[in-house]
Amino acid sequence: MRYAALASGSKGNCHAFCARGRALLIDAGISLAQVKARLAACGLDPCAVGAVALTHEHSDHRAAVGVLVRNTDWAFLATKETKLAVELAVGETIPAPRWIELQAGHAVAWEGFQVRPFSLPHDAVDPVAFRVEAEGRAAAVVTDLGHGTALVADHCSDLDLLVLEANHDVDMLRNGAYPDALKARILSRVGHLSNAAMADLLARVVSPRLRSVVLAHLSEQNNHPDLARLAAEEVLRDLPIALHLATQAHPMGLELALDQAG
Repeated sequence: MRYAALASGSKGNCHAFCARGRALLIDAGISLAQVKARLAACGLDPCAVGAVALTHEHSDHRAAVGVLVRNTDWAFLATKETKLAVELAVGETIPAPRWIELQAGHAVAWEGFQVRPFSLPHDAVDPVAFRVEAEGRAAAVVTDLGHGTALVADHCSDLDLLVLEANHDVDMLRNGAYPDALKARILSRVGHLSNAAMADLLARVVSPRLRSVVLAHLSEQNNHPDLARLAAEEVLRDLPIALHLATQAHPMGLELALDQAG
């Protein structure tokens, strides 16, 4: 299985998993043209994409849905509440034959992938993260959560790859230019993970199997890559785990090879 962070940040999010000649996207917050270009830049076939799994209805995660409905035949994996909220936001109906209904805690199979959505504490109608398994590998994309619950930690255990939010540095956010109401939202229990909260959750889910961690959804205004990296490195020190940072502008890809297992 291969993974690619196509875009990650407040301007648009999209992740990809490829296995057995098929590709599944997690979120669609960047344009279709950018999805194709960035997949190709990571050495992945844009024509392999057949579905997108939606975490929630906020614009940086679903901005391209209308275009995808009109210009692709991709399936959409989403909970009923998220589907309705996305349709309302984009003014487009996802055709019933192309909707695969999700329920948090229940795995679905799609083209050789096992996709398991699980609930997150975030200010959306029915937010989920995804654990994805294929070809003997397991990964999870976990962003847009205000704190790391026991349920989240359970689903992040025994992974080969963890993509985890490191949205902000608390001091940078508090001293920054955001309006007080927005600061309060981000800092709330249904907002976004700080570097410190990310490190706390990461420490709870590190396992002998884990080989790669990708820090994601970094704020360009309220965080710095060095601060996020330092927080994670304090947890991963002396462990055989590669640390990567996903960015808004530059895609990056990883191979989750069978011989990675320890």
